[in-house]
Amino acid sequence: MQEKLKKERTEELKNKKILLTGGHAATTALSTIEELKACLPAGWDLVWIGSNKAMEGKSTRSLESRVFEKVGVKSYSIISGRLQRKFTFWTIPSLIKIPFGLLNALFLILKIRPKVVVSFGGYAAVPVVVVSWLLRIPVVIHEQTAAIGLANKLSQPFAKKVCLARKESEIYFNSKKTVLTGNPVMSQIAEIEAKEKPGNPPTIFITLGSRSSRNINKVVDEILDRLLESYKVIHITGETDFSKFKERKNYLKGEHSARYKVYSGVDPTQIDGMYKEADIVVARAGANTVSEIIVTRRPALLIPIPWSYLDEQKKNALVAQKIGIARILEQEKLSGGKMLSEINVLIENWQSMVNKAKDSDVLDREASQRLVEQIVAYVN
Repeated sequence: MQEKLKKERTEELKNKKILLTGGHAATTALSTIEELKACLPAGWDLVWIGSNKAMEGKSTRSLESRVFEKVGVKSYSIISGRLQRKFTFWTIPSLIKIPFGLLNALFLILKIRPKVVVSFGGYAAVPVVVVSWLLRIPVVIHEQTAAIGLANKLSQPFAKKVCLARKESEIYFNSKKTVLTGNPVMSQIAEIEAKEKPGNPPTIFITLGSRSSRNINKVVDEILDRLLESYKVIHITGETDFSKFKERKNYLKGEHSARYKVYSGVDPTQIDGMYKEADIVVARAGANTVSEIIVTRRPALLIPIPWSYLDEQKKNALVAQKIGIARILEQEKLSGGKMLSEINVLIENWQSMVNKAKDSDVLDREASQRLVEQIVAYVN
């Protein structure tokens, strides 16, 4: 009898795991991982299930597949299909993957045997959430946007708790399940102080992430020489356009070349250095980018993706605009002249925007602690 109890206890200790899953939530998940590692007792393991590709039909590896194992989180890739809102060459192959994704999720979850599952949305998370519910494993969902992601819309019936980044998204969820936590940001981002004044010359941080934006890069290419006459530029191009801009830098001369730094992407654990240097940010309006500019109080020009689900990027951008730290430029109005004009307006109003943001209550600064409290409640 004692041997049997000892064996059961050994098995229990082996399976103290929290499973995290999602499509593209690298920095949100990283800050949650950071907080979980700080508060969980010894013996707990964190595991990630997600896609190893940044986009359907592209070879670019996802940020999660490249970064998580560096911070001690075992990462598994899942075969997962997605419901695309626009028919493309990849639509039918993606739909065919859906039943395989469920089987793949079942195999992985039975192997991992987590105590609780935390989903950050994205199509790779849906089969993991559904299978976890079937196996009676509690699921906690985190919604990063000011709306609702399609994956979280599909997943919410299977969740015990839904943690929201923004009050604006409450209308999309069952109020009995929701709690407002904010959107977690990494500690090194949360610790960045607001600047007292911009540099001389000011630094523009153009961040487009691993998924890139051909529309914005095209405009940056058009006005790069004029930008470099007055500003320093840090440019994360995404992998698709990196070689083009790297070659462009080689043809810049003297001071212009020294003022221009170009990268295909950046390890999220090192992005704080770019925010520290930045005076202005130019970016899409993804939930995590919006959280970072709010927390760091860096005045920003946000160009929302116009085809995002429920116009979620515009809703994210409006949160930052309401705080006073961002201006919004609609993609249909995007041009070289308009971008230059908006950047100049940000510089002219830089001090008042930073001062206004300093007076705002920043929910995201302690969001990881609030989210982890909800996760740990189900662990216990």
